[in-house]
Amino acid sequence: MPAPGPFGLPDSIRACLFDLDGVLTRTATVHFAAWKRTFDEFLRAHAAGTAEFSQADYNAYVDGRHRADGVRGFLASRSIVLPEGAPGDPADAATVQAIATRKNELVLRELEEHGVEVYEGSVRYLRAVKEAGLATAVVTASANGAQVIAAGGFADLIDVRVDGITAARDHLRGKPEPDTFLAGARALGVEPAEAVVYEDALSGVAAGRAGRFGFVVGVDRVGQAAQLAEMGADVVVQDLSELLGNGS
Repeated sequence: MPAPGPFGLPDSIRACLFDLDGVLTRTATVHFAAWKRTFDEFLRAHAAGTAEFSQADYNAYVDGRHRADGVRGFLASRSIVLPEGAPGDPADAATVQAIATRKNELVLRELEEHGVEVYEGSVRYLRAVKEAGLATAVVTASANGAQVIAAGGFADLIDVRVDGITAARDHLRGKPEPDTFLAGARALGVEPAEAVVYEDALSGVAAGRAGRFGFVVGVDRVGQAAQLAEMGADVVVQDLSELLGNGS
């Protein structure tokens, strides 16, 4: 159940840490499509007969994680080990970095051609907590966080951004480790116990729980409410707008 305080949160909460893809923007579907095309093309060329990339694979190995971690995790699930390579590898090379590059190229092309679609109810919730005086941050594994936020039209509602570029610069471990969320809390000047994490990824909910945050909201976009709760979400909703009726 949502907490009884404003916005479905405990009264002790001073800051809100939002995942981006799947929570505020619909880009999670773009990412899944790009990962599927990237991995299926690789498997056809290098591991014929191996099961194709699925939504379950995305949820388990990729969603919410740094790009290269997602590559390693999925390939390990198929008992495939590749050399790490380097960020400058050609996109068709058989290395972890090349696969990550290929996926990002597909995402950037999609964003350029079709833009960013937001979850209007969740952005309405973001605006409400911001106007109520709560500090806000976006915490995302994506290296394209700034572009997505700008394209979504809500940059003015975000106080702090922690993204893939920040994580690489500051050597932050990716979700399910809590490093990036903890960095967001530090940047906002609050203790983890005073912040709430909003996540649609199982790895992100696990990170929120591992960081001992004051509250963790799971956002179920793909029918995994039970799994989000099992990973430690205090409450699971389909959209953040569901929390607007709780004292706001």
